[in-house]
Amino acid sequence: MFNDPDRFLRQLFDRAVEVADPMRSLKAFLPPKPEGRVIVVGAGKASARMAEAVEAEWGPCEGLVITRYGYSRPCRGIEIVEAAHPVPDEAGLVATRRMLDLLATAKEGDFVLALISGGASALLVQPAEGVSLADKQAVNAALLASGAPIDRMNTVRKHLSRVKGGQLAAAAYPARMLALMISDVPGDDPAFIGSGPTVGERSTREDALEVLRRWKIEVPASVREALDRPSGVVPPGDQRLSRVENIIYAAPRQSLNAAAALAEQAGCVVRMLGDSLEGEAREVAAAQAEQALAIKAGMKPGDPSVLLLSGGELTVTRRGKGVGGPNAEFCLALALALQGAEGIHAIACDTDGVDGAAEVAGAVVCPDTLQRATKLGVDASGALAENDAHGFFGAIGHQVVTGPTLTNVNDFRAILIRG
Repeated sequence: MFNDPDRFLRQLFDRAVEVADPMRSLKAFLPPKPEGRVIVVGAGKASARMAEAVEAEWGPCEGLVITRYGYSRPCRGIEIVEAAHPVPDEAGLVATRRMLDLLATAKEGDFVLALISGGASALLVQPAEGVSLADKQAVNAALLASGAPIDRMNTVRKHLSRVKGGQLAAAAYPARMLALMISDVPGDDPAFIGSGPTVGERSTREDALEVLRRWKIEVPASVREALDRPSGVVPPGDQRLSRVENIIYAAPRQSLNAAAALAEQAGCVVRMLGDSLEGEAREVAAAQAEQALAIKAGMKPGDPSVLLLSGGELTVTRRGKGVGGPNAEFCLALALALQGAEGIHAIACDTDGVDGAAEVAGAVVCPDTLQRATKLGVDASGALAENDAHGFFGAIGHQVVTGPTLTNVNDFRAILIRG
C-alpha cells in the first residue's frame, strides 16, 4: 500500500466489484427451481450475468433478458438481447415488446423470475401512447444533462412508459413473480431500481411534470401531451401486484464494507462517509477534499493512514461540450481542490465500468495530477468548465478502464490520506 497507493486503491475498487458479481452473490437468494413452467425475464447492465448465474443453478430456462451492448453472457436457454444505454434504441424497443408478449402467455400456476439491475430504465423501452422512440431518446438525453437526481429522472421515465412503475409485473399476472434486484440507487428503494418495473408506484404525473419544471427540462410536445393523460403506472395495492415478491440481494453497502475490511487489514483507519451520497459531483468533491486536507493537517508522524469511503450517485449538470461522467468530474474537481497536497491519493469509479456515457469506469488522483497535466499542456480548470473530465484524465493517463464488470452497485469513491 505504501509503495504503490494507486494500485492499492484499485484493489479496493476491484474488491467492491467482486463482491457484487452475480455469480458470487445471487445463489444464496435463489429458491429451488419451481415445478411447472418457469419464465425468466430481466433488464439491466448486470442482468445477463444474473441470468448466467440462474442457469448455473437451475439449468436451461425459458426467457428473455435485455442488457447493454457488450454485456452479454452465454446462456443455454435464456435469450440475451443487447441494446443501448443510457439513451434507448430500436433494439431495446423491439426486445421489450417481445418480453411483454412472452409475459402475456403466463398463466396461474406459472412462475416468473425477474432479474433487475441498474440500466433497466433505458433498456426496457415501451413508450406511452403517442410518444415515439425519438421522443423518448430526447427526454432521456435531456434528463441526463439536467443534473436531476436519479430518483427524479426515473419518476419522469415511469409516467412515459408502458413497462415501468409496476407494469412489467402486472403483465405477468396471475403468475407468481420473484424479482431479484441489484441496487444502484441511493437509499436502495426498489421502486427506483430500473424505474421499478415490478414495484407499485406512488408518484403521479403531476410529480413528473414538476421534475420537468424544476430542472428546466425541455421535452417534445408529445411528451407534454402524454403527461396530461393518466399514465399506466400501477399503484402499490393493485391486485396485479399481489403475487410479486421483490428482493434486493446486492447493494452498495455490501461492496463498501468489503473494501473497508480489506483496507483495515492493510492497517488503515476507515471512515465511512455513506453509501447513498447525492449531489453535484464537483461540490461533493470540494467537501471531501476539505475533509481530507483537515485530516492530513492533524496527522502526526507514525499515525496510520486514513481512508475515506463513500458510495451513492452523484450528478453532473452539463454546462460545457466535453465528455465526463460524475466519477471523473468528482476526481477532476478533487484534484483542483487538493492542489497537489502530499500524501493524498483517490479513486472514483462506477462499479458497472461505465462513467456517464463513456466506456471508462472513472479515474485516479495523485499528488502530481495537476503537475503532470501542466507538463502535458492540459488545462484542468478549463476541462472542468467544459465538463471534459474524461478528456483530461485520458490525456494524462489517469483513467480507470475495466471493460464490462457485469454488475452495478453504483459509484465507489475512496480517498487515501497517508500518515
